[in-house]
Amino acid sequence: MAKQRVAVILGGRSGEHEVSLASARSVIAALDRERWEVVPIGISRTGNWLTPEETQGALDAGNRAFESDGAPVLMAPDALAALAGCDVAFPLVHGTYGEDGTLQGFLEIAGVPYAGAGVAASAIGMDKALMKALFREAGIPVARYSVIRSWEYTLAQNDSMALIDQAIGYPCFVKPANGGSSVGVSRARSREDLPEAFKAAFAYDDKLVVEQAVIGREVEVSVLGNENPEASIVGEIVPDRDFYDYDSKYSTQSTTQLYIPAPIPEGVARDIRRLAIRMFQVMGCEGYARVDFFLTPADKVIANEVNTIPGFTSISMYPKLWEASGLPYADLLTRILELALARHQRRSSR
Repeated sequence: MAKQRVAVILGGRSGEHEVSLASARSVIAALDRERWEVVPIGISRTGNWLTPEETQGALDAGNRAFESDGAPVLMAPDALAALAGCDVAFPLVHGTYGEDGTLQGFLEIAGVPYAGAGVAASAIGMDKALMKALFREAGIPVARYSVIRSWEYTLAQNDSMALIDQAIGYPCFVKPANGGSSVGVSRARSREDLPEAFKAAFAYDDKLVVEQAVIGREVEVSVLGNENPEASIVGEIVPDRDFYDYDSKYSTQSTTQLYIPAPIPEGVARDIRRLAIRMFQVMGCEGYARVDFFLTPADKVIANEVNTIPGFTSISMYPKLWEASGLPYADLLTRILELALARHQRRSSR
């Protein structure tokens, strides 16, 4: 079989730029070179697109970010030509302008097959307010939450905080509606903590989700597939601090523990895996996603979120769960790309 060219797209304009590079480095190193020819295409912090040569040079130099190389996408013919010459794309741009449907829409217009969720599912997965509303409508249990927009808070700060007092209570989490890797997320233990928490979250988005802090364990499932998705075994995260924040996820000093499989009853694990597949399908996901839950002391399962481009570093939960389920990292990546090609072929045949 002739090698197929895969464009690994990395970087981007979000606060998760460095996480994207870490994910992409792991993916590029693990891809089966007997099957795939890798074409790395970087996007700088400012949104400029780099050529494969510029991207590889920055990666070889050990750069943790793409700062100023490249050109705006409509003025980057070499990068676009490289993308057009690929058989499939593997977007690994976490956060806004990459995981939110914008990059997926660009690839749809360009006619390039790509890995992961489509435009609508990506947009819903990035917007926590839309996602939780969709799950609630589908009868999937979610924590109590409220949505606050920046203009509402600017006009009536006391009213916004009173809403949290009455509808959510404390402790609670204040999150940018659009974002990931816990960037801009704060835990508010009382009303006095809200102004700083709002300020931190509004730095990343004009819409916030304020969510009840669920007392319980954090468990996750990896889902893989198109029409007939499968769920991995369940894993558990035990953070080394109040909650699973950015440093807890990515710092080399983190002492967060991952338990694979999660030490939970078999029946509970089965229910979690079934619910993970249902959430994946309710959102209209395809390809792959990681699904996160809370598990209360009474073994009640509460949906947290679906991450349509989860971390792919060597310590990330998504590939580790599949490896423990019997699917090695390199084979997982090949399967994800095969699913992308199969979806594109299915749609093209209509």
